[in-house]
Amino acid sequence: MAITILFLSGNSIFGQNLDKKGFALLELYTSEGCSSCPPADELMGRIQNEYKDSNVYVLSYHVDYWDKQGWKDAFSSQLYTARQYEYAQFLGKEPIYTPQLIINGKNDFVGSQETVIRNGIKAALSKPASISLSLSASYTVNKLALRYNVEGNSKNSSLVIAVVQKSAKSNVKRGENAHRILLHYQIVQQLHKIDLNKDSKGNTVLVPPRNFNPQDFEVIGFVQNQKNGHILDVSKVIF
Repeated sequence: MAITILFLSGNSIFGQNLDKKGFALLELYTSEGCSSCPPADELMGRIQNEYKDSNVYVLSYHVDYWDKQGWKDAFSSQLYTARQYEYAQFLGKEPIYTPQLIINGKNDFVGSQETVIRNGIKAALSKPASISLSLSASYTVNKLALRYNVEGNSKNSSLVIAVVQKSAKSNVKRGENAHRILLHYQIVQQLHKIDLNKDSKGNTVLVPPRNFNPQDFEVIGFVQNQKNGHILDVSKVIF
């Protein structure tokens, strides 16, 4: 696994690759309309801070099926709900719920159960990646140019690119969390998928969210087997 860190200085870009063995990708499904979700969101914030210099990655997807319960989550998307349903099929576990946490596409947990989640992270870190993903990017106004390279067997897999806002807070006025200020971490603002069956390396250009800025966002890419949902490797770009 490789983490590519980019430092922008004028028009120059400098990359540094750090080889890692095991990794843990934490995918949380959450909502501002769910009263059980704030503890899970806060746990993700603690884990993100604790593991910020290691190969543990956090993605928080705000689903939209709570939006009709009195409060519409500004970060929610039907795309993230659809992704959670895909995991329900992969894992053979329905119905879907919040807060649900999935590690490396293989195991799911209640997102607020800290002890079992930390044990799940340790177990994931003990298993080396089966492939190697390298990811780098450059940013100009309204454009993210990404370069990727996958080494190893990526058959039946896709490269998934998440554009992530590192943190935010919301003043919730209605619903189960009415009159609360909620803190969010590692919010997925965009999700893009690239089929790796055609080419395991290449370039792509994304139009970032309107509120994108290099200080408050990062890009996380991961290779996922589309047959069973397993995550094969992860890479992160820091601007």
